[in-house]
Amino acid sequence: MDGRADMKERLRPRDLAFLATDSPTTPMHNATLEVFEGGSGFDHARALALVEDRISYVPRYRQRLQYVPGQLANPVWVDDTEFDLTYHVRRSALPRPGTMDQLRELTARIVSRPLDRSRPLWEVYVIEGLEKGRIAILSKSHQILVDGVETVDIGQVVLDVDPDQGPLGLDEEWRPRRTPTPTSLILGAITDNLESPRTLVQTVRSGAGAVTRRAESVVTRVGQVAGVLSARRPAVVSPVNGELSQQRRIVTVATDLADYRTIRRAHQTTVNDVVLATVTGALRGWLMTRDEALYGIRKLKAIVPMSVIDDELEATSLGTQVIGHEVNLPVGEVSPVVRLLQVSYSFNGHRETGRAVGAQRLTGIAGFAPTTFHALGSRVAARELRRGFHVSVTNVPGPQFPLYAAGAQMLETYPIHPLLPGHALSIGVTSYDGQVFYGITADRNLVPDADILGQCVLETLEELKDTATDVRPRAPRGRKKVAQKPQKKTQQKTQKKAAAPRDTSSGTKKTEKK
Repeated sequence: MDGRADMKERLRPRDLAFLATDSPTTPMHNATLEVFEGGSGFDHARALALVEDRISYVPRYRQRLQYVPGQLANPVWVDDTEFDLTYHVRRSALPRPGTMDQLRELTARIVSRPLDRSRPLWEVYVIEGLEKGRIAILSKSHQILVDGVETVDIGQVVLDVDPDQGPLGLDEEWRPRRTPTPTSLILGAITDNLESPRTLVQTVRSGAGAVTRRAESVVTRVGQVAGVLSARRPAVVSPVNGELSQQRRIVTVATDLADYRTIRRAHQTTVNDVVLATVTGALRGWLMTRDEALYGIRKLKAIVPMSVIDDELEATSLGTQVIGHEVNLPVGEVSPVVRLLQVSYSFNGHRETGRAVGAQRLTGIAGFAPTTFHALGSRVAARELRRGFHVSVTNVPGPQFPLYAAGAQMLETYPIHPLLPGHALSIGVTSYDGQVFYGITADRNLVPDADILGQCVLETLEELKDTATDVRPRAPRGRKKVAQKPQKKTQQKTQKKAAAPRDTSSGTKKTEKK
């Protein structure tokens, strides 16, 4: 840097709020778990070389935060003069036999750990030992690192369409800029505040917000102590909300995209509607397996980040903006078709605005990658926390063709979203190469049965698929008209029924199937 911290490198107030939310119980980083084919020679060494070759496209990944003395201004991004790529791209392995259950358990332990704030806020784990010789890549990046404006997710630059894509070699001579001194940081803060009153206002607001958050934390603890001393029963807590622990559970589910398209055609909805209806039915099934059943809950409020075109919102590198759409998931509804239609109706308003971006258009954006959109979706959910929703669900359409990393084909990709304060569940969904992948993040203590929720996803999808085929009758969408049969046929049927032998086990007459 040149004498003082560049204002363009200063952390924005909204990012500072994300940083303040970060805690041992709510580490605010997004993660992605990807599984690659075996037998291609893809290993830690090749993954390290790949990241080294592409990291220049995401320069923020070689920067760390530098705080300003006296908090005269927001922190600034500075180059990490001791940047060590081998620290960030790590090697791990599963014990035999290397099952998906073991991979999920390892993933849960890794995403539970906060990132080191003294270094660039990201990590990549190359996990070997998976069944069939496959390799898994687990990457996690802090929410303030991937804003879709200055920085995209590293997963967007390491994947290729061509399996034979060679090194790009953008800058082999990268050298970190000199770290600003405390004096230059202070002078830079004073200058920025004088040149831009808006910067001063933002700094004051950021400081006031931090004080408010600390005060709210103290009040919460005092209230908890008072409740214990007065021996009052705590308020009833929703099964998807509560005080979080420091540990997570990760559930992954792989399904076929063709099933969603079949259901979409049969009921004239969208794939996104079917995904949300599947989530709704899965939540319903999971709640009913608990002793408390549905807790009297008829609906769960969800925040669903949606892509729009709106010039009044902040532009992103994806060519679209992302907003939070509120949806009531009808978990109390018995009929899977009615649940689907209710979810579909809730999106009509969004589709009719003219700002909505269709899945085909979204995936057609040059350089589009689901990992960046998931990062933006989790940021939107965090900003909408005051709206009092129960769960966030981010569904991102991905490319319907294979992607590669250093020549190895990616077979599966699971988004893993962070848990917001007080929220025990977060669900990410990505479609890729003919499949739909669910990544469910759950608090280890509040949701010890998260694997049941994953099983309910499969059961609900099968239930919806049955309504779109001749295997099982569809749920009625209105009053059913009863056809009048000729009197002669009715008499013949009565005679046959009278002649049929009795079923001694039930006491009823056996009748012929129509």
